[in-house]
Amino acid sequence: MSYIERAITDILKKRIKSSKCLLLTGARQIGKSTVIKHVFPDYNRANFDDRLTRLQAKEEPKLFFLNNPCPLFIDEVQKESDILEDIKQIVDESEERGQFILSGSQKLELMKGMSESLAGRVAVTELSGLSLREIYKIKFNRHFIPTEAYIKEREKELKHYTDIWNIIHKGAYPELYDVERDWQEFYSSYVSTYLERDINELISSDSITFTKFLTAVAARTGEMLNYANIASEIGVSEPTIKNWISILERTGIIYILQPYSTNALNRAIKTPKLYFRDTGLACYLTRWLTPDTLKRSAVAGNMFETFVVNEILKSYTNEGMDYKFNIFYYRGKDKNNTNENEIDLIIEEDGFLYPVEIKMSGNPKANMASANTVLDKIPDKKRGIGVIICLIDKKTYLRENLVALPIDYI
Repeated sequence: MSYIERAITDILKKRIKSSKCLLLTGARQIGKSTVIKHVFPDYNRANFDDRLTRLQAKEEPKLFFLNNPCPLFIDEVQKESDILEDIKQIVDESEERGQFILSGSQKLELMKGMSESLAGRVAVTELSGLSLREIYKIKFNRHFIPTEAYIKEREKELKHYTDIWNIIHKGAYPELYDVERDWQEFYSSYVSTYLERDINELISSDSITFTKFLTAVAARTGEMLNYANIASEIGVSEPTIKNWISILERTGIIYILQPYSTNALNRAIKTPKLYFRDTGLACYLTRWLTPDTLKRSAVAGNMFETFVVNEILKSYTNEGMDYKFNIFYYRGKDKNNTNENEIDLIIEEDGFLYPVEIKMSGNPKANMASANTVLDKIPDKKRGIGVIICLIDKKTYLRENLVALPIDYI
């Protein structure tokens, strides 16, 4: 098995030197324990997936720490979050840095425990699936922002991605790139293991109903989130769907993209959009079994958009940055137009708003970004250069403030 170097490695090394604890979050099988093993081989390890280990940590924490001394890596720590109080006592008695590395696949629940027990003592970092940069061994590790400076720097390490639809279909779980693994067998095992290990601990439902729910959500990737519509299709209540959607978000299976909110855009739609975090898993659930059938399907546009959004999010997490307050979308009507306008992504940084369109096209047109001018209404922000990320062969300026970029630039 070959290990793919993760872009987040240097961030982890820096944070372990400056913090008493490091928390690494991310979905199941995303590579959390593998990256910790390679980056910090000298750490002792305990896995709370093991019931006996959890039991000892819960009932005899002093004995647990005698058997598992620092520096210690605890995997799936959210399964016995009471241990956080004991960790707090240990780190408070010492000024030593990097005593604990914790990981888990239930981000918000972990964060709740951290905020109560380890506030100010833990550095929180998110690990995503493999990015295109990691797959193609590109060392460039800055978050995507369509400025002239970013584009110039990115061009120094540019590679053309020739098999993009194979990667979209394959997905981003490291195991699919480490070893020769049958695609259907991997995702079948992943879904059943995921249901067995995680979801059954968080909900009360039979696996058939929940699998139908997963499939319904996967079919709606890249669309606005409509709880009632999903509830009607699955045959459960809307509050139940809201709870299950929350669980998928907490466990890193989906991402909820929030609309950009400001008084200047008073006709903007307030409904968030839903994206699966892994296009391979979404393809498996919706039964697109080959890259060719996916590429020619009616969902190809949404799947391409989902993939690009995820690549942009990965560029943030791999730099150790939080993207929640930087990335939005817009959909609404301005006063001079009865049709809805949409901007696929709005990236906010340093007082600028950068509009991003995502198009499965090799022939982008300037009118694809006609909604960008709506951002000029916002009085305290400036509109930055707009970008259309698409399947064009080379960087092409469509206007002075609008550029079409190949996906290679993310």
